[in-house]
Amino acid sequence: MRQVRKSNANIPPLKMKGVGDSLWVTLDPTQRVELLQNELDILFKPLKNLSKDVRVILDPGQPDGYDDLIDTLGKYLKKHFKVKAVIPPPPNRPINQGRIRQRDMNRYWHNYSSDALILAGRVRSGQKVTTPRHLLIMGDVNPGAEVSAGGDIIVLGSLCGTAFAGQPDNPHVIILALDFRPTQIQIGKFVAAGVHSEPTYKAEFAHVEDSAIVVEDYLEANPFKRLVWPQVR
Repeated sequence: MRQVRKSNANIPPLKMKGVGDSLWVTLDPTQRVELLQNELDILFKPLKNLSKDVRVILDPGQPDGYDDLIDTLGKYLKKHFKVKAVIPPPPNRPINQGRIRQRDMNRYWHNYSSDALILAGRVRSGQKVTTPRHLLIMGDVNPGAEVSAGGDIIVLGSLCGTAFAGQPDNPHVIILALDFRPTQIQIGKFVAAGVHSEPTYKAEFAHVEDSAIVVEDYLEANPFKRLVWPQVR
């Protein structure tokens, strides 16, 4: 699958999340102090009085060398937003976690765009839909209809026709439907016949496992639960 990345100018210099009773702010230490202060304004002004007496952790993504920057930004936060304390990340935080957070900031998913095809309505018998990326259909795929995509295929309805995902040779995709009754499916180069004739009334998905197509209950299998944060597909 092809990823389209925007210019680095669109990478956010600050990110904030709640960690326990603190606010963890990840920052890009290469940016000007004035820019970082302006970004802090954008993050903290909407909080209003909620920011008072809160502890803030400023994380430059590196273990050493930015004490002066943290001190400067800390004084700014205390003066303008009355935060309780501003501290660097805990010293016992594993360095690999710091690298992961820095990578997460540099590869922030907002910096990606997608040319996925989204269709609303029924794909009827004899109709064919093809796209080089992901395909999302908000409706049914009738028997005799064919849908094909270079990425995942998601059907928010009944899939009763044929579906070809990961074309021509990407086996690391899924075919998902709220009512999974295809006549035939293909993922990459792997092919399987339909598995149901009656409505299932549950979301199921097909994927490749051990060189074969496997169909599972989507909510029970939860195939993406091990991902630490959202990833671009």
